[in-house]
Amino acid sequence: MAIVRRVVPLMQAAGNFQWEASYPNEEVFRQDIDKQQLWVAEFEGQVAGVAALTTDQDPEYAQADWDPTAQAIVTHRLAVDPNVQGQGVAAALLQQAEVLARETGLNLLRVDTNSENLATQRLFPKLGYRFAGEITLAFRPGLRFYCYEKQLPT
Repeated sequence: MAIVRRVVPLMQAAGNFQWEASYPNEEVFRQDIDKQQLWVAEFEGQVAGVAALTTDQDPEYAQADWDPTAQAIVTHRLAVDPNVQGQGVAAALLQQAEVLARETGLNLLRVDTNSENLATQRLFPKLGYRFAGEITLAFRPGLRFYCYEKQLPT
């Protein structure tokens, strides 16, 4: 939660209102932990980033340019401590999504990001993700989200 508390004001200052004081919250992260789907990245011995790596796809994912019935590892709640942004922490968490996909026999990765999150919009294509369209999410009214997908070699 300390990372989220540092990240949210910076996101909002940049015009990205994907997250706010009420989301993501401790309960959401506890659920991720209970489901054993919360991953952390360390940098120089400190927790530097978090991501929930799940197979959960919001119903609105059917709006994107992809097969909505295909099972994928989906990255949610990706956050990197502002003090180490640009040091490869987000890329390491997304690499763990690839490892998890291979371990579970999946070859598809998905992620969405707020249309105002320019940093992730630059990062995902660099890591081999293709832009798969724009969606809205019922639990985040008024915001637009860009979807990205990566096909792993079989």
